[in-house]
Amino acid sequence: MMKLKYTATLFLVCLIVLVSCTEKQSTTSKDLALNGATATEGIAKPISEEFKKYWYAGDAEITSYELEQIRYGETRNGKAVLIYVTEPFLKDKQVKADGNNPDNIPVLKLNSTKNYLTGIYPYSIMSSSFYPVNDAGHAIKVSFSAQEWCGQVYAQLNNRDQFEIASHSYFESEGDQQLKLEKNILENELWNKIRINPKSLPVGDINIIPSLEYIRLSHKDLKAYKASITLTENSNIKTFQITYPALERTLEINFSSAFPYSIESWSESYKSGFGENAKTMTSKGTRINTLKTPYWRQNSNSYLHLRDTLGL
Repeated sequence: MMKLKYTATLFLVCLIVLVSCTEKQSTTSKDLALNGATATEGIAKPISEEFKKYWYAGDAEITSYELEQIRYGETRNGKAVLIYVTEPFLKDKQVKADGNNPDNIPVLKLNSTKNYLTGIYPYSIMSSSFYPVNDAGHAIKVSFSAQEWCGQVYAQLNNRDQFEIASHSYFESEGDQQLKLEKNILENELWNKIRINPKSLPVGDINIIPSLEYIRLSHKDLKAYKASITLTENSNIKTFQITYPALERTLEINFSSAFPYSIESWSESYKSGFGENAKTMTSKGTRINTLKTPYWRQNSNSYLHLRDTLGL
């Protein structure tokens, strides 16, 4: 009889422990899903109410910049625009989700555009990066395209078991390429991290995959390069600097030290020109104005005045 009572008690204790663990696991999974962490790598960081209020108000943030772009050893004047917006992202297809789904990954998307002239013909450049708002792991996807009168260049990186890259170019030496890379920090994703959580920015000597724009337009090998990173502050502006010794290239991004950590300016120094005449020159972007607006609904001619507000 005592043995029977002991067995029954032991069974009850085990059942309680099992149920408790199941409930705890269920709650944890739910919390992770709300943060989009079920489909990303790394440790999810909590999303602040301040972040939600600013980035989930139904608007995009559009900021225009005066652009001084170095190309072929000369400075070209133009315009740049950074468009930040949150959206749901599909894990497997790695595209924007058409509807609500518990498996969607909330991302902060950055579309970066540059437009400038090289003599008689124009350059039009666009880079996109899709980074989890919970600041976990790497960007889910990065893409780049450039159009000018000589032809088009396109590259796309997908974050799967490895980084999978498809690159297309009108140059014979580059042509159509498919390659895989071990995962490293992406320069493209750091522009998103600044806006989400600059405290998580990497510093020190680290391997980084440079921006797809730089790699394609300079015709460098797409791979990780050793870089030295610093983060400094002066007069409420933080400067995030990346130096690539092997590439003789330095990128500086200046952003406000207070939320929402707006990008105020940037500079990028590297060698430009041909052969022995190549010299180190600096591209710059300087902020003009910022709009918070649902631009996707503003495609009527009646909204053309908003471009004047942005100085475009």
